[in-house]
Amino acid sequence: MINRKFIKENPDFVIERLKIKNFDAKPIVDKILSKEEIAAKLRLGVENNNAEINSISKNIGELYKSGQKEEAEKLKEKTTIIKEKNKQLSDKLNKIEKEIFDLILKLPNLPHKSVPAGISEKDNEIIKENKIKKDLPQKLLPHWELAKKYDLIDFEIGSKLTGSGFPVFTNNGAVLVRALINFFLDEAKKEGYKEFIPPYMVNEETAFGTGQLPDKEGQMYHITEDNFYLVPTAEVPLTNIYRNAIIEEKEIPVKLTAYTPCFRREAGSYGKDVKGLNRVHQFDKVEIVQIAHPDKSYEVLNEMVKYVEGLLIKLGLPYRIVKLCGGDLSFTSALTYDFEVYSPGQDKWLEVSSVSNFETFQANRLKLRIKTKDKKKVQAHTLNGSALALPRIIAAILENYQTSVGIKIPDILVEYTNFDIIKPKNNKKG
Repeated sequence: MINRKFIKENPDFVIERLKIKNFDAKPIVDKILSKEEIAAKLRLGVENNNAEINSISKNIGELYKSGQKEEAEKLKEKTTIIKEKNKQLSDKLNKIEKEIFDLILKLPNLPHKSVPAGISEKDNEIIKENKIKKDLPQKLLPHWELAKKYDLIDFEIGSKLTGSGFPVFTNNGAVLVRALINFFLDEAKKEGYKEFIPPYMVNEETAFGTGQLPDKEGQMYHITEDNFYLVPTAEVPLTNIYRNAIIEEKEIPVKLTAYTPCFRREAGSYGKDVKGLNRVHQFDKVEIVQIAHPDKSYEVLNEMVKYVEGLLIKLGLPYRIVKLCGGDLSFTSALTYDFEVYSPGQDKWLEVSSVSNFETFQANRLKLRIKTKDKKKVQAHTLNGSALALPRIIAAILENYQTSVGIKIPDILVEYTNFDIIKPKNNKKG
């Protein structure tokens, strides 16, 4: 969330910056400022009462010492009245503080100064495009037809077992999933990311820490009996490892990675293209997270963008990098670059990664700070990126590597799959 002091000191700036996200912050900011005035008066009243109680208590002690018991008892009665009044003031102050906190939670993160204005994904800025030319068959098949032809994914069994959006990977399709997960984890390890296997369910405090709650509760699967949430991304448990933590500057940057299955209800996606692997409710993803010094976080962001780009280059996939406009930027992000791969079977671009800098937005919720060399404590910046999300990567591999005799395996993955081509299902040997 946005720093409370920053809102108080820069209300007009907050309102103006959030216009880039097409968010009218003025009504909320005005309420915050109004309640801040009330809170300040209540706080002063509590402080004055505490000072008076301390002064009277000192006098009571002196009166008892000098034998003036009656006068001391009268002052004790007075302190009882002041304490009761102070409790009422404190209760009012706590209520106002909670109201201010809840209002701040409604404000999205401030977009970075480089974020372009815009309303939707149509206004995003294409930073780079690398459309690799491949010798593809004249008759291109989309990945769901290739999956059936080569016995790689069974969408019908997935619907039978669970429902729409829960594909079952079979035979060499399952091997390809495992190969990609291992490849992505190995590459992350080479880049100095520490690997974790976190829980796939998190509690409410964890979901709040990274901004999934209260903004995205409709997107998460909620286990009501235990009040747990299935993870929508490994970002959530990984970043929360450092909740309520103070990190020494010499330990920065902190680099974390994990593979997890991810679960998203995709509420509001009805009517969008949900065919095949385009939009599913359960998918595999390797995530990278960094905790950085605020002075270095945009250098770290560029490093992470370059890293994800390197994965796509190694896989030999056509890709483009897109800077999100204000209208397409998430609630929590200050700046996001999306990576999209080209799907020749559908003649469209598919998003496979978002790499984002959240600046202090998550760290404020997490109470995550860095102790600098001069012993000062500053809010950390948090960043994350998909490296990578598998379903659309698999769709892109199937479509871009299809040939007249089978589906080739990207060279980088052959050591993981132990075969270099997938033949039709009537000849399953790879």
